[in-house]
Amino acid sequence: MTSALVRGLRGATTCDADTPEAIGERTRELILELMSRNEIEHDDVISVIFTTSVDLTSTFPAAAAREVGFGDIPLMCASEINVPGSMSKCIRIMMHIYTTRSRSEIHHVYLHNAQSLRDDLPK
Repeated sequence: MTSALVRGLRGATTCDADTPEAIGERTRELILELMSRNEIEHDDVISVIFTTSVDLTSTFPAAAAREVGFGDIPLMCASEINVPGSMSKCIRIMMHIYTTRSRSEIHHVYLHNAQSLRDDLPK
């Protein structure tokens, strides 16, 4: 039996607007896709850090995570560094998980316009 390791799982997505509805929808979509592609169960998730670009301020992405059952998981939101030319209306996630997968078996997820952030990753 292989024991579980702690791994970091990355993802990002973009919103069409700075509204609680848009941020919530895209955050939920990203979380569920990360969990699906990596066959993650709720108890596999240790914690999640969310960042948003400086133009997304209408709500916290963590609020949407609670809506998909993450209320008992440590969640933190922060603002991305405002680098000139960086992607706008972007939500990024760093999810810490327990998994038996190797680093090469982890599937990071980049959705919508955020796909261009990591075009080196397989689809």
